[in-house]
Amino acid sequence: MSQVEVSKMKQRPSLVPLGALISQELRNDKVEKPTIRYGQAALAKKGEDYFLINPDCQRVQGDPSTSFSAFAIFDGHNGNSAAIFTKENLLNNVLSAIPQGVGREEWLQVLPRALVAGFVKTDIEFQQKGETSGTTVTFVVIDGWTVTVASVGDSRCILDTQAGVVSLLTVDHRLEENVEERERVTASGGEVGRLNVYGGSEVGPLRCWPGGLCLSRSIGDTDVGEFIVPIPHVKQVKLSNAGGRLIIASDGIWDALPSDIAAQSCRGLPAELAAKLVVKEALRSRGLKDDTTCLVVDIIPYDYPILPLTPRRKQNPLSSLIFGKRFQNPMNKGGNKLSTVGVVQELFEEGSAVLAERLGKDIPLNSNGGLLRCAVCQVDVPSTEGLSMSSGPFFSPASKPCEGPFLCTICRKKKDAMEGKSHLQ
Repeated sequence: MSQVEVSKMKQRPSLVPLGALISQELRNDKVEKPTIRYGQAALAKKGEDYFLINPDCQRVQGDPSTSFSAFAIFDGHNGNSAAIFTKENLLNNVLSAIPQGVGREEWLQVLPRALVAGFVKTDIEFQQKGETSGTTVTFVVIDGWTVTVASVGDSRCILDTQAGVVSLLTVDHRLEENVEERERVTASGGEVGRLNVYGGSEVGPLRCWPGGLCLSRSIGDTDVGEFIVPIPHVKQVKLSNAGGRLIIASDGIWDALPSDIAAQSCRGLPAELAAKLVVKEALRSRGLKDDTTCLVVDIIPYDYPILPLTPRRKQNPLSSLIFGKRFQNPMNKGGNKLSTVGVVQELFEEGSAVLAERLGKDIPLNSNGGLLRCAVCQVDVPSTEGLSMSSGPFFSPASKPCEGPFLCTICRKKKDAMEGKSHLQ
């Protein structure tokens, strides 16, 4: 990751309440849902990259007014079975973690933690198959002008706004570059080091041992250790009605092209052609060293046939990456309209690898017949079997065994293993 991107990630602007933005959107009759255009391109080296394109999802089946889109990249390693399994199951697992019958505002508010639950559930289900492959995941949900991105590993999603501002919506979970993740892995019982060769020399990137994986988060990788967690970094933003472009790609792209170069290389082109050009640029820069897959998704104002070009304004490269910064537009003094070019409002961001911090405490419980609903797998279990996330293994005085959310026995064991704890049998 470049120094500019690192600097951007260290700056945390104030978050904007989602409800306020959606209310603002509803008051503005002229703000229509955007048009989604997309393109895909890939070159295979090992055949372990997979992708998901689903532009016609619905929050309420049979109701087109509740439509949203889902896009994802799965970069497998040690085989392709984890990537295939995750592609086939992750979306359904995420949606099953969202309460039925909620409106759009609440649906978007609970989506970040539903993504966490869906990632963890998918990981548990795949590991139960007894296979040892793993996969990165970059998973994108677009609902209106709101974009939510969840990621584990080193696939990446960037946003290129109509002001020429390139923003990183994911965090790379590479041990070489992420100090916090190295500290977490070692604290959970893993070892981090480089590959030793004859003579004691160390070569290559930092890896986690056992297993030798360069990543600290993924789905699968049963043979590496539970300290390689499937808990995603999640970021949710709201675009202005000027729209923007997402570039979602595996590390075959990002190892060859910096984010800003990838965005610049395809500006002004339709999404389908843009994806092909990004892959071509990566190939020209580095050659085909790895599977190389790219999705380009354009979020287009409703009255435009293609994503409109906006002249790029000169600005400090560091300040241009800061979310929520409004570029002054003398034509926009009306207050409520989100028509300022390039405005991106950050709604939510969380990257903690501690499951209890990601699921919250206000998840509704299923109290019918004395049952508790597991916050991860959504299975109903008797209250005598449900374990609170707040209870310690020995129910210490600080423990709160009656406070939700609750986990079933399997998911509680997974939680404890990820934190380097042994579950009380």
